Amino acid sequence: MWKKRIWVIASIVIVCLLIPYSLPIVFALLTALALEGIVQKLHQSFKMKRVYAVLMTFILYVVSLILIGFFIVRTIVTQVVALSKIAPSFVKEIYETAIFPTIIKWKYYSNALPTEVISSIERTLEKTVNSLDSLLKSTVEIIISFAATVPGFLLEFLIYLVALVFISLELPAIKNKIKSFLTEETKYKLQVVITQLIQAGVGFIKAQIILSVMTFVMAYVGLWLLDVPYTALLSLLIVIVDILPILGTGSVLVPWGIFALTQGHDSLAIGLFILFGVITVVRRVVEPKVFSTNMGISPLAALVSLYIGFKLLGFVGLFLGPALVILYDALRKVGIIQINFKL
Repeated sequence: MWKKRIWVIASIVIVCLLIPYSLPIVFALLTALALEGIVQKLHQSFKMKRVYAVLMTFILYVVSLILIGFFIVRTIVTQVVALSKIAPSFVKEIYETAIFPTIIKWKYYSNALPTEVISSIERTLEKTVNSLDSLLKSTVEIIISFAATVPGFLLEFLIYLVALVFISLELPAIKNKIKSFLTEETKYKLQVVITQLIQAGVGFIKAQIILSVMTFVMAYVGLWLLDVPYTALLSLLIVIVDILPILGTGSVLVPWGIFALTQGHDSLAIGLFILFGVITVVRRVVEPKVFSTNMGISPLAALVSLYIGFKLLGFVGLFLGPALVILYDALRKVGIIQINFKL
């Protein structure tokens, strides 16, 4: 009995150690599990052979990825090219409306300031310029590093797609092989837990898509009402920044609003601050409901798990918090976790 348990624990440890080195395979397995419902529906409803059902599902999945990627890249390229055409005049406007007046004011006020104060301010400005220079160099290095990783990413993505096809074809055999090592009771419990986790994972992706689309629509409408050019590009940027760790819509809208105030565009600044407030409030109100509906947990549990997860683990906690709640609920349903007491 103990030898069996030691063997199981050792296998789990080995698998956990290998996961970081086989992420394309892991993502392919998760994708295959998520797409299995479509494969089964094609296989059963249309009496289609599994190989054809897998290929059709795979083609639909890849076409969806291509269409989404094409829309994003086309929007970015089109509007960045248009933006680059007016960049020189935009920089000139910033110089004439912000930088040059600041230089004039500085020359006027510097005559009345003590030498020590002027020296301190100049040192501070010099440090700021050096920091900006370092930031620019770091940004360029990051861009170059990212460009260097593109071939490797394409190779791993190709491996992911190939593995997805093979795993989808062999998924029933893989399931049967795993079931051969399990008792009937363990099979039932494991099936309930895995099914609930897969449904929750797919629901989480759906929830993120719904929230991202909702944020894009609100940003697009708000920027359109404010008569801001390059509405689609900026709305897409807001969505991307909102998805990234730590950052949010405020990382774009708030600095933009402050800059608009310095330029004397008070109505634009107020509009941007209002847009930031609307997006933030709507997301915070709707987010728990969207997660609860798609992940199968109550709105209160979704809200609490999201908040505590983020506070404890940051961005990762947004994923791990609801996942632990779902895992706990699944283990409780199959009787692995039993809490039954009275005070």
